[in-house]
Amino acid sequence: MNTLLDRIGLFSQTRWPWLVIAILSAGLVLIAHNVFQVWLYMKPCEQCVYIRFAFLCMTFGCLFTLAWPKALIMRIIAYVCGVYGCIYGIMCSVKLSSIHHAIHSEDLDALFGMQGCSLEPHYPFGLPLEKWAPDWFQPTGDCGYDVPVVPDGVELGALQRWFIELYQSYDGWYLIPQWKFMDMAECCMLACVCYAALLLVLLAAWGMRAMKKA
Repeated sequence: MNTLLDRIGLFSQTRWPWLVIAILSAGLVLIAHNVFQVWLYMKPCEQCVYIRFAFLCMTFGCLFTLAWPKALIMRIIAYVCGVYGCIYGIMCSVKLSSIHHAIHSEDLDALFGMQGCSLEPHYPFGLPLEKWAPDWFQPTGDCGYDVPVVPDGVELGALQRWFIELYQSYDGWYLIPQWKFMDMAECCMLACVCYAALLLVLLAAWGMRAMKKA
């Protein structure tokens, strides 16, 4: 076990784990924008764009270790950004999931006291991301309604039409539409939890290796 932790601790001081994390985190943001928003015409809600910001925080932290993988301060920055992104992403995903389930519930009182979505986002640290990159960070949809809304006059390709009609028929996006298994908020939450677990393993291995060397 100690040998395994030593290897993981050494591995965390290379570029490879951080490169994988950066690619996956940035890739999820690209998929959310280019596939779901642009190709499938699913308008992003307020919590959706906050989750995008969370994944970009994870990506941003990895850039420091990619540049200087053995520098202590750079790894600390990467862990801080990663942990912050995970916590913020999980919080937004939980809120979005609660709204989604309330909206799709047959209980008419499910939405009572539920805070809705705004089209005027407020990002952490006062960052005006919706002004810097409005197509990526300006919410234009309602939380919980992840259904394609195709503008009039748009010509759809065969595969594009198939996916859009599939999600419209199930009243939203699901990982397995036929079972309505794992909506978008739950998938984002799972991604954040997996990323947090990976960070904890890397951090624990690095810490134990540092203690053995001390």
